[in-house]
Amino acid sequence: MKPIWIVDDDDSIRWVLEKALARENLVTRSFTNARDAMNALQSDTPQVLVSDIRMHGASGLELLQTVKAKYPGLPVIIMTAFSDLESAVAAFQGGAFEYMAKPFDLDKAVELIRRALDESLRESSVEQSMSETPEILGQAPAMQDVFRAIGRLSQSNVTVMITGESGSGKELVARALHKHSPRASQPFIALNTAAIPKDLLESELFGHERGAFTGAQTTRRGRFEQAEGGTLFLDEIGDMPFDLQTRLLRVLSDGHFYRVGGHQPMKANVRVIAATHQNLETRVKDGLFREDLYHRLNVIRLRLPSLRERREDIPLLTKYFLNQSAKQLGVDVKRMSEPALQFLSSLDFPGNVRQLENLCNWITVMAPGQTVEMPDLPQDLVPATVGAVQAPVAISGHDAPVSNHENLANATTVNGSSLPDKSAYRSGESWVSLLEAEATAMLAEGQSEVIDKLGRCFESVVIKAALRHTHGRKNDAAIRLGIGRNTITRKIQELGIDGVKDE
Repeated sequence: MKPIWIVDDDDSIRWVLEKALARENLVTRSFTNARDAMNALQSDTPQVLVSDIRMHGASGLELLQTVKAKYPGLPVIIMTAFSDLESAVAAFQGGAFEYMAKPFDLDKAVELIRRALDESLRESSVEQSMSETPEILGQAPAMQDVFRAIGRLSQSNVTVMITGESGSGKELVARALHKHSPRASQPFIALNTAAIPKDLLESELFGHERGAFTGAQTTRRGRFEQAEGGTLFLDEIGDMPFDLQTRLLRVLSDGHFYRVGGHQPMKANVRVIAATHQNLETRVKDGLFREDLYHRLNVIRLRLPSLRERREDIPLLTKYFLNQSAKQLGVDVKRMSEPALQFLSSLDFPGNVRQLENLCNWITVMAPGQTVEMPDLPQDLVPATVGAVQAPVAISGHDAPVSNHENLANATTVNGSSLPDKSAYRSGESWVSLLEAEATAMLAEGQSEVIDKLGRCFESVVIKAALRHTHGRKNDAAIRLGIGRNTITRKIQELGIDGVKDE
């Protein structure tokens, strides 16, 4: 995590904030004037910026203007005197996250900086780097047609509609369209419209003003603002509520929108790529989707084939996913035997590429040998004559510390997190059944405090999984888990978890 910058010409203010934030294990960098902070912005950026409004030389408002022009998502907290209400209003109009009146309560100041920090990390999590975008793999003729279409669209800003079954890789195609477009250096922002509750989707798309509704303590940028100059990918567009379709149509028509609770029109320079697994023509006929919006989105249609239409790509994809899974877990790469690979290539995979990826994650953890044979595959996949899947290694050492429950940890991580699509297949034993077996064994041995021991094990597994996902970044892991930073810090210490980065 980047440091918190403090800009104030008052030595005592800087000292107090530095010490208070240091007690929270937060790194700070201080400046005595706004001009030095502006110069530092040429080569570095903070996670949050806290600045006085009146200083010698350039003012805090000038610094705010400079920051917002270059880094619109960076939260800026302005400090001002009680009587300086006009400046406070100017700060909000300039895009400040919040202002603190001097003299301020130190605990409340730290709490406010924490809120700004959470917002900053949320912004960072949605603005994903294109360098991390995986390439689309495929040698089948159907995929070659997709590659040719991406090539033809490479110098265009035209709106694209991607259709295809769930799990077929529509977001990867959208990322590729962005990566090879004139907007490649700008943000790519993805939003699954079906995954956001209806009452929150409008704010998620267009942002909201402070006080727009209960709980709106600060102004928040929506996905359109986050994607400014770049590409906004709207997945499962067919599930968008009808009233929001009207607002989206207006943005596509004239390029303007309003934040929730706002009165100032915002201009959007955004390329929209939409995707759906539904038949939009049918939804238009049923009155569930606006026909005018359908025509606005359906400028260029790109159909993505299902995995059963490109079976020849299954060996290539399997090898890729096994390598990726082994790399993430820090283990040796599993190899598929020829009969097992031929068998996988014969499957329909209703969950498409996502299901194959989940299966490769399962194989990496659960298959007993380095070469994966037919009996090693999940029981529900293979014919009954091949034999049941081999059971995972029995868990031993019930009195051992949490870190010794590695088999339970692996099973929980795989079946609980990496395999969300359980409708298509199911492993021989779920993590719930493993947990039940462990609890039964501990009770049979007469152990006490069973819930406490298993609870610690469960927390350790989930936190470790989150830390692996965020590459050891504690704050990001806390956000993913939905817990506070102090909570995850305490639990890491209590559970003796290693591999945490200092932030």
